[in-house]
Amino acid sequence: LPPNYPLSDIQCTACQFRAQIKTNSTRPHKIIFGAGWDIVEKVLKSGYLMPPLITNFVWKEDGIKKQEIRFYPFITKKSLIPRTAHIRRGSREYKMFNYNLENLPYFVLYQQPDD
Repeated sequence: LPPNYPLSDIQCTACQFRAQIKTNSTRPHKIIFGAGWDIVEKVLKSGYLMPPLITNFVWKEDGIKKQEIRFYPFITKKSLIPRTAHIRRGSREYKMFNYNLENLPYFVLYQQPDD
């Protein structure tokens, strides 16, 4: 999808499946950065579901590169944590959110190296 497309990063050309993708340079953990809150709030108020989430965790452990890609099919409203951030230009505050992945079901799509 085009840059800055709201809520989704990728879309299948055959079936129109859409998902959000987040990459983190750390081992898998429960809280990750989301994006702008305004569009998410409007989507949730209108009754739509959050798009599925694909996380890409990349880190080094004992000098070995590791990677784990997870698919979270259902993102609940309770798993979205609103927060405030400062925009780089100026001191204006911007509403954003974090994902709390702690209790969300997921599938591991890829793991390197296999454990």
